[in-house]
Amino acid sequence: MLDLAAPLFLLLLPLPFLARRLLPPHAAQEGALYLPEAFAAAARPTSAFARSERWEGALRAILWLALVLALAGPERLKAVPDLSASGREIVLTLDMSGSMLIEDFDIDGVQSTRLEAVKRVARSFVEERQGDRIGLVLFANRAYVAAPLTFDLAAVGRAIEEASIGITGRSTAIADGLGLALKRVTEGAAASRVIVLLSDGQDNAHQIDARQVAALAARHGVRIHTIALGPDDLETRPAARDAVDTATLRAIAEASRGRSYRVRGMEDLRAMAADLDRLEPNPAERPPVLVPEPLWRWPALVALGAALALGLSRAGLALRQRRTGRAA
Repeated sequence: MLDLAAPLFLLLLPLPFLARRLLPPHAAQEGALYLPEAFAAAARPTSAFARSERWEGALRAILWLALVLALAGPERLKAVPDLSASGREIVLTLDMSGSMLIEDFDIDGVQSTRLEAVKRVARSFVEERQGDRIGLVLFANRAYVAAPLTFDLAAVGRAIEEASIGITGRSTAIADGLGLALKRVTEGAAASRVIVLLSDGQDNAHQIDARQVAALAARHGVRIHTIALGPDDLETRPAARDAVDTATLRAIAEASRGRSYRVRGMEDLRAMAADLDRLEPNPAERPPVLVPEPLWRWPALVALGAALALGLSRAGLALRQRRTGRAA
C-alpha cells in the first residue's frame, strides 16, 4: 500500500506552467551587430539545436516532477507484527523438587520425566509472549530467581532449559516460591501482573501458609494461575507418596481470582498452555501494525539523474557551438 506523507507538496506541480503563463515575457533586445549572410547562416539554430531544446525541456519536466514527488514523501505501508510492550508481567514459578524426575509423561512416544515435559511446554509458552515481561522463579527447599522480569524471552528460555533438580534441595516450599514471585512482580508498575505456579507435590518446607501469600497477591491485584501436576492427588489417593496437593493449589488460585488446572499428562499440559493464552491474551496474536517505509530517495535519485543529464546536454551543446564557430 502506497501513501504520501505530505501530499500538499503536489500543489507545486503546476508552478512552472503558471509562471510561464502569468509572468511577463522577457523583453528581447535589438541586435546591434550586423553580420554577413555567411556568418548569420552559421549562427542560426540548426535541427540539432532544436532537438537539444526538446530534450532539455523533457529533462526539466522530469526534474521538477521528481523533486515535487520527493518532497511529497512517498511511502509504502508495511504490515509488521505488533511487538510493542503489552503492559503485562508474568512470573513462571516452577517446582524443582525431587519428584519432578519421575518418568510418567509420554513425549512423542518416549517416556520422559515431568521436568522434561514442563520444560518443553514452558519454553513454547515463553517464546510466544513477545511484548510481555517474563520472569522465572524456581523453588525446592528454597526459592531463587532464575531469570528476572525481562523482555529478553530467549534468556528466559535458556534459564528454563538449564533448570535442574537439586540446586536448592528436593523438598517443596510452595509458599517460599510463591512469595518470591510475588515480591518480584509487585516491584514494578505493570497494568497486568500474573504468576503461573506449577507444583507436583505438597508444601512440606514452608515457613508461612501459601494461602496467606495468595491473599496478599489479591490485595495487590496479582492473579495466580496454579497447575497441579502428576497422576495422583491427595483428594483421591491421600496415601500416595508423590500425590499433589490439588486443594491447596486450587485455594491459591481462587483467592487471587486466577485459574486452577489439573494436569495428568502431556495433552493436559498443552491444553493448559492454550487456555492460559486465552486468559492472558498473547501479544503475538494482536493485529499487525502498519509501519511506513520512506520511498522519497527514489524520486530524488531520478531528479539527480535528470539534473546531471541536463548539465551534460548543455555542456555538449556549448561545445558543438564553439566547434561550429571555429569552422565558420
